[in-house]
Amino acid sequence: MCSILAILDLAAPVDSEQLRPMLLEHSRRMRHRGPDWSGVFVEGRAMLAHERLAIVDPAGGEQPLRSPDGELALAVNGEIYNHRQLREELEDQYTFLTASDCEVILGLYRRGARTEEIAAWLEELNGIFAFVLWDAKLGRYLIARDPMGVIPLYWGRDEHGRLVVASEMKALHDLCPQFEAFPPGQLFDSKSAEGDPAGLRPTYRPSWRAFQELGAGQDRAKAEREAALQIRAALQTAVERQLMTDVPYGVLLSGGLDSSVVAALAAACADRRVESDGREKAWWPRLHSFAVGLEGSPDLDAAKQVADHLGTVHHSMTYTIQEGLDALREVIWHIETYDVTTIRASTPMFLMARRIKAMGVKMVLSGEGADEIFGGYLYFHKAPSAEEFHAETVRKLDALHQFDCLRANKSMAAFGVEARVPFLDREFLEVAMSVPAELKRSGPQRMEKHLLRLAAEDLLPKAVLWRQKEQFSDGVGYGWIDSLRELAEARVSEQDLARAEYRFAHNTPVTKEGYLYRSLFAELFPSEAAAQTVPGGKSIACSSPAAIAWDAAFAANADPSGRAIRDVHVAPEA
Repeated sequence: MCSILAILDLAAPVDSEQLRPMLLEHSRRMRHRGPDWSGVFVEGRAMLAHERLAIVDPAGGEQPLRSPDGELALAVNGEIYNHRQLREELEDQYTFLTASDCEVILGLYRRGARTEEIAAWLEELNGIFAFVLWDAKLGRYLIARDPMGVIPLYWGRDEHGRLVVASEMKALHDLCPQFEAFPPGQLFDSKSAEGDPAGLRPTYRPSWRAFQELGAGQDRAKAEREAALQIRAALQTAVERQLMTDVPYGVLLSGGLDSSVVAALAAACADRRVESDGREKAWWPRLHSFAVGLEGSPDLDAAKQVADHLGTVHHSMTYTIQEGLDALREVIWHIETYDVTTIRASTPMFLMARRIKAMGVKMVLSGEGADEIFGGYLYFHKAPSAEEFHAETVRKLDALHQFDCLRANKSMAAFGVEARVPFLDREFLEVAMSVPAELKRSGPQRMEKHLLRLAAEDLLPKAVLWRQKEQFSDGVGYGWIDSLRELAEARVSEQDLARAEYRFAHNTPVTKEGYLYRSLFAELFPSEAAAQTVPGGKSIACSSPAAIAWDAAFAANADPSGRAIRDVHVAPEA
């Protein structure tokens, strides 16, 4: 996972030489994301810096990438999974200088620029990305982010009016009085927008946002079987597509359904390393799996069971509560949020990432996104209708870049490990989100993510296939959340909490745990602009604020832990 930093709209070429030391200093703050190499481009009114994590074409592909004529410069954080297909289509129109998957962006820009269909060609990219492209001949720049916001990106203007763009907030929070997250699935084109951020244009218009009803008279059992087959085929293709790598890789395996399905499909791919045309799928056919938890946690036991079933090289990692508490400040520095759920789950993931990197693994597949797509959180059992069930899945997907995507990306990137998310593959989303919501809906006699379980019924042990949903911060061991609350109780007084609105007017914390995280965040990122990058609102077991209305008990018992859904959550046996 790389980082990019750009300073644009420079007043004059002389600015670039004066600003170069500052560019290097602020880019260095993100070097954990890309420890393999650093690159800088300076020309006219644009400066680009890049910290590289070499996944594809590690021997070449240094960034910023340049066009053969030197007119274009490109800094990218991400992976373009369909780059081989795009490269073949562009070979007669653009001369590629590297084997980097990201270089196809330059080829597509050249082809699209001639017809002014800038936003249209971005729809051809299947991948996770954030980039800044500079066209010296036209004095033009583009900024874009992938449709789901898997890759983080921030932008703002400094006191001199220069536009600053960075992968993480820490690289610009003290440069720009005002800044914000760059919105997912959007393009900013300086030529058409003339420097106005209102000039954003969408690059992806999904067809699945509208509610799909089950056809009248349609055989439900048959429809379920057909949907499960479609989901299985689409997910297998997504996993295969995302195993594009030239370095050692692995899978995050919590022992829950989502990561276990991804691990099973990845294991099958590792056994079939050669394509029919002779190309290798990956260098590393022995699949390594990684799990983390407190000693004796439910996730560790379930993950070991799945690993034994799949035959992966499994690494079961434990941490102590004290190690987790000691890491809190550093975790908040890396993930750049004070959201309670995100911090609870990020801490064990952050500790695991360090040990993964120590083993030489640089890329992992993860199960993020399945709960949002299939209504996997326990509160979905309370959805009053199929239509509201679907609306909540859309709300959750729209916000995912602020929560699980942020956690997975930044927790892993803290130690130079890239997390990929097959469930959020654009083509898989088109299939899974177009399934009628009534087929996904859970209920008293129907476990959450029923369709996904049907799709994977031949892949996993039944005990795992039908294991109830546990939020990651619960599954690593219930003592973890309890200890966080105890720490907050010791550090935050009743008076502190009573006066919280005077210290934190935006997203005022309502619990001592929330106050503790907000205080640590404010020490690291003191500006109001930083605080406003974090979403707020009540949540029950990871719901959106809107879903609180589904059950009268939700408002009184709101807590992001899955244990809050007391009449649905089944506690494990002692």
